Amino acid sequence: MDTQMKELIAIGASVTANCVLCLRHHIIQAKKAGIDDDHIQEAVEVGRMVRKDAAASWDEEADALLCLESAIGDAQESADEGSGCKNI
Repeated sequence: MDTQMKELIAIGASVTANCVLCLRHHIIQAKKAGIDDDHIQEAVEVGRMVRKDAAASWDEEADALLCLESAIGDAQESADEGSGCKNI
């Protein structure tokens, strides 16, 4: 893998990891390696997509765990009332 590809991957990973210092470093390195602004922007956008999907998955998992906890605590209520949780 060449330096340009590594820097583009590092840019996307930096965005996904929310690491501002990493992103600054890798954008500078990418420009030194001759990568144009359009490709850098594309790598940033890929990182944003990955971060967004990962965050959504974590949010869904947190909601499911909260609903599970609620369901356990409400176990004595009637089944008709339910826990108010869509995921169970």
